[in-house]
This record gives sequence, C-alpha cells and structure tokens, in this order.
Amino acid sequence: MVGTPQTAAADDDRPNLATEAFLAHRNLLFTVAYEMLGSAADAEDVLQETWLRWAGVDLGTVRDRRAYLVRVTTRQALVRLRTVSRRRESYVGPWLPEPLLTAPDVAEDVALADSVSMAMLLVLETLAPTERAVFVLREVFDLGYDEIAEAVDKNPAAVRQIAHRARAHVAARRPRRVVSAAETRYALDAFQRAIETGDLQGLLDILAPDVVLLGDGGGVKQAVPRPILGADKVARLLAGGWGKVAGSTSWRPAQVNGHPALIVQLAGEMDTVLAVRVEGGRIAGIYAVRNPEKLSHMERETVLSR
Repeated sequence: MVGTPQTAAADDDRPNLATEAFLAHRNLLFTVAYEMLGSAADAEDVLQETWLRWAGVDLGTVRDRRAYLVRVTTRQALVRLRTVSRRRESYVGPWLPEPLLTAPDVAEDVALADSVSMAMLLVLETLAPTERAVFVLREVFDLGYDEIAEAVDKNPAAVRQIAHRARAHVAARRPRRVVSAAETRYALDAFQRAIETGDLQGLLDILAPDVVLLGDGGGVKQAVPRPILGADKVARLLAGGWGKVAGSTSWRPAQVNGHPALIVQLAGEMDTVLAVRVEGGRIAGIYAVRNPEKLSHMERETVLSR
C-alpha cells in the first residue's frame, strides 16, 4: 500500500516540493477530513488518496497550494462520506465519532475545539454530505464561497444557499453555549466521585434531568443498544454497571476532541472513552465509546489545525 509522506521526509534529506507542500498542510487537511467524516481512520484514508493525486500534479500550474489541497481533500472526503453513510446504516447500536487525544493548543482555539467536540460532530452527522462540506469549510475554516464552490462542484450562489440552510440546521441542534474547560472538568470530577463511591444521589445531582447517554460498542463490546434518556435511568444504569466493577477500574482525565474527558481503564487496559456535554453546570450528554477499533488514536496526541 502506498502511504502519505508523513514519515518519508525523515528518510529523505531533500524532499521534493510536492512533499514539502503536503507536509506543511497535512494537519489542516486531516482536520478537514475528520470534521467531514467523524472518523480518524477514514480521514487518514482520504489523506492517502489526496497525496496520490497531489503527487502527480504539475506544481507550476497550481497558484494556491493550500487551496488546491483543501479542494482535493474535500472531494475525496465527500466520496468517502457517501460510502460510510451507507455503512453506518447497518452499524450495531448507536454510532459515535472516533475520539481523538488532542494537544492542549486545540482547546485554546475555542472555535476549533467546538467544531470537533463529540456533540458537534453528532450534529454534523445530521447534515447531507454537501451541506456538511459547505458548513465545515465556511464556518470552521472561513473559506470564501468561490473557493468552496470549486471544492463541491457547485456555483457560488448555490453554495451560499446551502451554507444558509446548513447554518440554520446546525443552530437549531448545537449546544446552546460554549462551556469553559473548568466547568466541564468540575462536572466530570463530580461524576467520577459519585461513580467511584457509589453515591447515587451525587450522580443524580450532577446529571441534567433530560440527560442522554449514548454508548458505542460497535457490536464488539457491550454497550447500550439505544439512547438512554433521563437522569434516573442513566444514573441507575451507570451505578449498576461501573459500580459492579469499581475495584478493577481506574479513571484518568484526558483532553479528547479539544475538551476535558475521562478514560476508563479496566484491569489496566483502556476500556472506554467518556466525553460529555455540559449545560447549566450539569451533564446533559454522555458519549461512551467502547468499540476497540475507535480507540487507536487515543494512544498518542493528534494535532489539529485550521
């Protein structure tokens, strides 16, 4: 299999201009693909396709290399998105985005952190493929309508309409406000203490009345087969589940998709990545990813950029 030049430059003291340009924008291209797909594995495949096309381009004909690479990446992500959308229809249980262990500087870019949060990625899943591409390129990466039009093969007027429709769709479904990292950490600390001590009332106190729990085991690990709604149901399920194995579990704070989260280890092995959505000081959404295939990017930090 032909790979991208992510590591090739280290073996070549004189990487060519195509390789240099690709590596200079690689983190940006990965971020574009990831926001469109919600999967790091699929984003890496898109980057490989982008590199194969980029390696054959006559650089003398490219006026703006960044724009050109973003355009190719977007087109490849759209092709992949239509494929994975069909695949996700047969996914066992709820599908959640693939969590990323992110560097601290991602959290410092509030707009970027918000755009890659688990909650936002789930909102983006409700958009049609072209709507998602237009929204991501316009709202996250601030590309011009002409540039986006070239990437999605639409005219600028159509792109403006798509952008307007996508913004309205996302605004109606996205979290009501951006929550500080400190507020999220406080809620996670209270949540962890309640689970570890078996404090059911403490758990109920930190959960919003209309909290929703989503679990992704991918048919490989046990997880809730459908969303669980309401503080009482969620609290009792969590207390009955993790409470029974409390002695063999450990909890580690982590920065996941630009936000504070928890890694749950069972018998010393990573078992679950737990991300949350906080509203009004309480946890309103819990996203528990257990599918082992989705945890590989939790072993090392992923650099995102825009």
